[in-house]
Amino acid sequence: MAFDDKFRLSSHAVIFDRDNRVLLLKATYGDKHWGLPGGALDVGETIHEALLRECREELGCEVKVNYLSGVYYHKAYDSQAFIFRCELEDISLITLSDEHSEFKFEAVENLSAVQQRRVRQCLAFDGQVMSDKF
Repeated sequence: MAFDDKFRLSSHAVIFDRDNRVLLLKATYGDKHWGLPGGALDVGETIHEALLRECREELGCEVKVNYLSGVYYHKAYDSQAFIFRCELEDISLITLSDEHSEFKFEAVENLSAVQQRRVRQCLAFDGQVMSDKF
């Protein structure tokens, strides 16, 4: 990689409800996919700052960051995604931004293969940050 080359970085939250289902948001843009809360880093932001900002924007409330569980390269987007285990104090506080039309809690086994791998590794966190590529 050359010094002036650029690629994307993003931070995402894995948040579970009491039934160990993961929080997903449905996008109102692009292919309107379901995904984890979070998004791209702005210039000058740390991965933690981006995570907190994106969750505040998308969920309308604060999250508690527990740990960074993994960093994943996505060839299709030429991006690195930082995955954090987070908590939401009160689910009833969720107020979606106009970037998302719905939220739901989904069983891990119903996620895409990529999301399953990232979420399962987050759940199995043993103090060592995982790394993978898709």
